[in-house]
Amino acid sequence: MYRDQSVSLVIPAYNEEETIQHVVTEFRGEPHLDEIVVVDNNCRDRTAELAAAAGARVVAESKPGYGAALLAGMDAAKGDILVLVEADGSFRARDVEKLLVYLQDAGMVVGTRTTRQMLEQGANMRSILRWGNVFMAKFLQLLWLRPHEPRFTDVGCTFRALTRETFDRIRPRLSQTGPAFSPEMMCAALQERCRIIEIPVTYAPRIGGESKHSDTFWRQARTAWMMWKTICRKRFFERSRPVRQGDDADRVGRR
Repeated sequence: MYRDQSVSLVIPAYNEEETIQHVVTEFRGEPHLDEIVVVDNNCRDRTAELAAAAGARVVAESKPGYGAALLAGMDAAKGDILVLVEADGSFRARDVEKLLVYLQDAGMVVGTRTTRQMLEQGANMRSILRWGNVFMAKFLQLLWLRPHEPRFTDVGCTFRALTRETFDRIRPRLSQTGPAFSPEMMCAALQERCRIIEIPVTYAPRIGGESKHSDTFWRQARTAWMMWKTICRKRFFERSRPVRQGDDADRVGRR
């Protein structure tokens, strides 16, 4: 619990048997989390078995893709607050409290992995990947400069928290099944005039396995192209919620 609100952690997983038990065990030690939901996204290994053994509630999602898994996990979660994280061990449980503290002033808090002082040695944030995320984040920021004036430096960081009300408001606007789901969430929140705050989080090397989206230059380029198209579609071809008289465009989700 955090300030009388229940908190659910959602972890999408695809063949993460090398890391999932460690991740669930680490986050179970975070006192504010009430449940951990691991989404078995067509795993062909022992991911689901090991996650359940470590104390997580496992739900299955047959529709492939990172975005599809996160949506299934958030739909299944019971918490008033939803925290999202990767299954690869690259994020630290101690940062959950940081996300929750800032969520008191926003509907969504997103982490950034591009702060050099927060990168641990060996983390998968090489120069081209880091600056690619910064560029895409600034592109999103520029498109949504009016009326929101957001400040972003990372569009691909899974580690984030949002209120249940924010999720319910943006849920109809979410359709991406792959890595473009991350910036789509940010755009959807801006469309719904939710306040978003970005904060630096610790980014560490993967415990095992390889990234499904950024392990090669071509996968990075493909992911960047998908994100760019998604951001443009959300800004230019989908209508935002209109501003009503007396409406606070940056209001925090109601509690």
